[in-house]
Amino acid sequence: MGRWFLPETPDVVGMLCSQVETTHEGMVAFAAWARGDAAQVETVRELEHQADEKKRALWRALRTAFVTPLDAEDLFVLSAGLDELLNGVKDTTREAEIMAIAPDHALAEMADLIVEGVGHLGEAFQVLNEKDHDEKATAAADATVKCVRLIERVYRRAMPTLFEHAEIKEALGRRELYWRLVAVSEQMRAIADRVWYAVVKEA
Repeated sequence: MGRWFLPETPDVVGMLCSQVETTHEGMVAFAAWARGDAAQVETVRELEHQADEKKRALWRALRTAFVTPLDAEDLFVLSAGLDELLNGVKDTTREAEIMAIAPDHALAEMADLIVEGVGHLGEAFQVLNEKDHDEKATAAADATVKCVRLIERVYRRAMPTLFEHAEIKEALGRRELYWRLVAVSEQMRAIADRVWYAVVKEA
């Protein structure tokens, strides 16, 4: 009977890890789309909905959790940031459809790096429940930032020749798609920075 009155202790970090796993699956599907598998766009959209449900479940759990391994605000921000990642790539597929532009090699390269970066975020989140998580979490966050820098490099390499080999309408459309993925990568950087902030704050 007494246990009924104990404060709730949901595994909020586990829920965050579940959200990032679904996010990673969505990015893998997005990368497949970027390499020519048009059918994967529906998988991206379905996984975005699943991840959104997991985000909301985590947010509800944060309202009832008596104690959390990290500050509840940090967990909220990390979860919200993940949500923006999948929203970003889903919107990229929609924009490509609207403009009738097929993904190209540069977009595929950036997509693969996003997959890798989200994988490193998952590694960071996995260790947040561990007692001595500081170095592992921040190292994984740093690996995410490295992927962001590589995405910027792909963008800089692709842009100079973009207007040389495509009609102006297509070139402008591709630039828009590139920019969308650069924006997604910057969101990855923000999440990685928040991992650092959360760990430093708990030290």
